[in-house]
Amino acid sequence: MSTLAVERNDARSRYEGRHDGELVSLVDYVLRGDTMIVIHTGTEHRWRGKGYAAQVTQAALDDARNRGLHVVPRCPFTAEFISSHPDYVDLLDGNSRPR
Repeated sequence: MSTLAVERNDARSRYEGRHDGELVSLVDYVLRGDTMIVIHTGTEHRWRGKGYAAQVTQAALDDARNRGLHVVPRCPFTAEFISSHPDYVDLLDGNSRPR
């Protein structure tokens, strides 16, 4: 698995993962105050199965932490990623935390 260059694109409200300059995976979000609502994670069809969505998701969550944001994972991929990586559970807003 090669590493992507991941950047936050505020104008498009998404994180973009690029491989050799080509957009291969992204995480779309909506920002509401101090909460980032993750609404979609996607990877271009020919790039699927290489772990790129996980890399972009991790970068998005790390950035949310650095910015002091809470996260609401409306996207099933992001919800599963957080469930599988408990070190990100602290980012969940109170209503999204597992009981």
